[in-house]
Amino acid sequence: MILITAKAHPYLIETFEKKGEDVLYLPDIKHEELLQKIPLVRGLIVTTRLKIDKQIIEAAKKLQWIGRLGSGMELIDTKYAATKQIVCISSPEGNRNAVAEHAMGMLLTMMNKIIRSTTQVKEGKWIRDENRATEISGKTIGIIGYGNTGQMFAKKLSSFDVTMLAYDKYKKDFGGELIREVELNQICKYADVISFHVPLSKETKAMANESFFNKLKNKPFIINTSRGNVIDTTALINALKEDKISGVALDVLENEKLETLSLLQKQQLNILLADERVLITPHIAGYSHEAFFKMSEVIVNKLRKLCLL
Repeated sequence: MILITAKAHPYLIETFEKKGEDVLYLPDIKHEELLQKIPLVRGLIVTTRLKIDKQIIEAAKKLQWIGRLGSGMELIDTKYAATKQIVCISSPEGNRNAVAEHAMGMLLTMMNKIIRSTTQVKEGKWIRDENRATEISGKTIGIIGYGNTGQMFAKKLSSFDVTMLAYDKYKKDFGGELIREVELNQICKYADVISFHVPLSKETKAMANESFFNKLKNKPFIINTSRGNVIDTTALINALKEDKISGVALDVLENEKLETLSLLQKQQLNILLADERVLITPHIAGYSHEAFFKMSEVIVNKLRKLCLL
């Protein structure tokens, strides 16, 4: 049996069924229900909604593989899964283009003051001077994390006549004609735009903290399409108040379940929403119509290569 625990493209279900697999499609399944069903499951499809912890893996007596639609494996105990010979795969190749396009769109929206000027026109105001744009051309772009989405974002930027700096703790010698491989401090010092493309880990949690914002020299625009916890919200709000950044575009938040926000989190979100320099979208960067299909396609192809399908 293959259990799909999240919304998935019909292609995924159809492909499994053509292979003679019994497919259980439960996109709203809770942790407790998953724990009950997992003993009969051979393959598991997940996203970021459920935590696949040691308890789940221990109960998964027949589980051979876990497929993650999208990127980021922080909710899966991959180390423990490995001890049980369970193969864990993800599909960042499927939505990297969508994330890069979304980040590009957010950047252009911020630098051209599109949201603010549109809102003003709706209010009957025709204001030009205050909405003068800042061009990307000639700027220095800092990319933090040079994996699938970081590389694709760089590709989108390559025609804009910019200088691109990239930092990745786990990669070396990836620089070339278009990319200059640098340390994080150099991005803070020289970048006019900084975009985060890192997975969430102990090392990246709150990497954009007070210390990070205090190092910024050029009042950059900040983009985060990775994970909300990469940026410390308190530090971000302080950076906006102290005019250390020109704007921020967030596709992710520290807590994206708005109905569960603490009093502090509600206050922080209201502060961000009230600031016209802030652009927030509901974690949709990697969720385009095309990516919805491609992520399933990547999972299927990887399973086939591993002879698991």
